[in-house]
Amino acid sequence: MSRSVRAVSPAPLVTDGDGVAIHRAFPSHAISELDPFLLLDHLGPVTLRPGEARGFPDHPHRGFETVTYMLEGEFQHRDSFGHAGTIGAGDVQWMTAGSGLVHSETPGDSLVKNGGRLQGFQLWVNLPKRDKMKAPHYQELPAARIPVAYSDSGAVEVRVIAGEAFGVKGAVETHIPIQYLHFKLQPGARVTHAIPRSLNALLYVISGGIEINGRSVPQFHLISLGNEADTVDFAAASDASRSGGELLLLAAEPINEPVARYGPFVMNTRQELEQAFDDYRAGRMGTIAVS
Repeated sequence: MSRSVRAVSPAPLVTDGDGVAIHRAFPSHAISELDPFLLLDHLGPVTLRPGEARGFPDHPHRGFETVTYMLEGEFQHRDSFGHAGTIGAGDVQWMTAGSGLVHSETPGDSLVKNGGRLQGFQLWVNLPKRDKMKAPHYQELPAARIPVAYSDSGAVEVRVIAGEAFGVKGAVETHIPIQYLHFKLQPGARVTHAIPRSLNALLYVISGGIEINGRSVPQFHLISLGNEADTVDFAAASDASRSGGELLLLAAEPINEPVARYGPFVMNTRQELEQAFDDYRAGRMGTIAVS
């Protein structure tokens, strides 16, 4: 028995930040959140001309985690605690905003000057109440440190960011059980992957096409899965004109706590939200120093 498909929904193309083109998988009219996941944005994919690259100017966060995973191009990030760095192709930044900080993400200098391909993901993961006011911290993984696993046939490759696949464990430490897996399937390749039924789960089709429970799902679509089984079965579209299928699999233990959410803050109560805004306006989350 495999998990059922609850819903399939497109990720419409929108803009955010300073004019960044993204496919927003959720929140949407079809799915507002999937506890503990709050947002999934597919950045690009887009080919930029010189001077076209845009980013996300200074903005605060409190009460959740942001996970940035770059496939192509690069982004520079800075925060109000003096942390700075560059996230390049294949790199992952798992940022726990916790008690709050001010953060910015801007395209790399080379991308701004010369243009080029840009593609990546940002995922928002809620934090349990016990962890919402922890000090902010980062887990930064260069591409070379992210484990890669393969099926016995070699027809399936998976980058294991968090969780486990084909006996290979990811390097990210999470507050709750989470699977963050990037699958690449050759045409016709099939996967049976274990997900404890206590975890909420979804698939997002990055490229090509996916077949699941007799249903074909194209690129830029989100698949919400049922919880009635401990495995999910899916395959790359077998159409010879396709190059296979590529997808994200996200699964996590639900927190099952009240969610009070507005803009860049995710807390448990309205009063905590109001306090977050007060702290930000009063400068208690700091400011990013002008370079």
